[in-house]
Amino acid sequence: MAGSVFSRAAVAAPHAEASEIGFTVLQAGGNALEAMVAMAAMIAVVYPHMNSIGGDGFWLIREPSGKLRYLEACGFAGAGATIAAYRAAGHDFIPVRGPLAALTVPGAVGGWSQALGLSKALGGRLPLADLIVPAARRASEGYPISAAEARSQHREPEALAAAPGFAQAFLAAGERPKAGDKRRAPELGQTLDRLAHAGLEDFYRGDVARELAADMERLGLAITREDLAKYRAIWREPLTLRLPGVTLANSQPPTQGLASLIILGVFDKLHVRRAESFEHIHGLIEASKRAIAVRDRVCVDFDRLRDDPASFLSESALEREASAISMTRAARFPAAEDAGDTVWMGAIDERGLAVSYIQSVFWEYGSGCVLPRTGVHLQNRGTAFSLDPSSANALAPGRRPFHTLNPALALYNDGAVMSYGSMGGDGQPQFQAQVYTRIAFGADLADAIERPRFLLGRTWGAPSVSLKLEPRFDTEIVDRLRAAGHDVELFDSPFVDACGHAGALRRARDGSIEAAHDPRADGGAAGF
Repeated sequence: MAGSVFSRAAVAAPHAEASEIGFTVLQAGGNALEAMVAMAAMIAVVYPHMNSIGGDGFWLIREPSGKLRYLEACGFAGAGATIAAYRAAGHDFIPVRGPLAALTVPGAVGGWSQALGLSKALGGRLPLADLIVPAARRASEGYPISAAEARSQHREPEALAAAPGFAQAFLAAGERPKAGDKRRAPELGQTLDRLAHAGLEDFYRGDVARELAADMERLGLAITREDLAKYRAIWREPLTLRLPGVTLANSQPPTQGLASLIILGVFDKLHVRRAESFEHIHGLIEASKRAIAVRDRVCVDFDRLRDDPASFLSESALEREASAISMTRAARFPAAEDAGDTVWMGAIDERGLAVSYIQSVFWEYGSGCVLPRTGVHLQNRGTAFSLDPSSANALAPGRRPFHTLNPALALYNDGAVMSYGSMGGDGQPQFQAQVYTRIAFGADLADAIERPRFLLGRTWGAPSVSLKLEPRFDTEIVDRLRAAGHDVELFDSPFVDACGHAGALRRARDGSIEAAHDPRADGGAAGF
């Protein structure tokens, strides 16, 4: 896989059409925020198994001045989302598909709105229609099914197919379409066109909101029109971690950005010196175990935190976690992981405005519910809630669920900046760490992204919670991992979707931008 270097501006995305529209916006004089909104709209159309305007989004932004911003576009549970209501309906757990799974307000469009507000303050001047209409047109006229969507594995397939509107929107005569088959989404196209001309706030407080709410009520969803009207994306302080020569930034709870930073902070304390060694891979695996344990205790709704997330990034906390790691033996790992379907995209413009963005519906196609008036399919992120009132993530109206999404930035002391990230549910912190450390050891972006990855935990439909490796790892490392006590399994394929779709852009001090995206996905990088 070859990366690309551009002299002025670049984007990276897991679908080629998203990269192309981002490139077009940058060429037209748009900034990185405007490019990202256009990319987010387009990929919501052409990659529907991974994301939707009925899902959530998270932004990490570095302004040309150096100011760092974090935007949380995460929806809260609707007014009808109570433990009592789900218990009365006979549920011990929140259903993963169907109307009862679609219980949180979609936040992504609210994030677009806030991001464009910042864009305007930074000099962005492109009309909203220039950013959204291309996606609206693509939805209305039709788009080819991507290879990744065609090969995606459907969890709870019967419940997914039975979700209101799913079969009409995503199946062809009851069957899954093949890669290259054409699909139209005219209602979604009309919705995007309406937002392009009426404004993004119409999604929450206008005609689109009225249509959304009417369908939600008809399907018996927990979300009301009042919930939509109350929603706003929120600016928060990002989490940061200082390491030699660089400051790493990530997202606050309820995301697992804290886990991503802990892995890299703990790994730094292990003093591994050689890339692609047993110590490199084992150290990241063991650091991931420590980080996941902290994440599961700490990462809840930001407004209901029991601990200060930054305290887990202190020198003493990271040293304590690192000291608990044996560099010769694997620690026990009982946690049960879950996969998620997500897109990560990045953009850096010629002024140095850098964006790391992630948008998702959680499981592939989310709840499966497609609202007929608007064509919007809704996420199932609310299944991360618990119906146990004593749980840290207990369901309650207005509460935000735990999120696997987390965008990342690296701000180097010499003035360089890197936007990077990956899809992959619970595996995202692990994939970020593998890509970042390989770059830190000297690999170029494309090579770091292409190299084989591991996933600690459970994958789609797998009965085991094990250490799964792409089979391109050196056999000596695989043997040493097994000898150290890791429960190793090898994937059947050399490049596996379950190991994430990662991407990165790095702007050097001279303004040149190196950009690459994952060969495991359907996209790439573009720039000029």
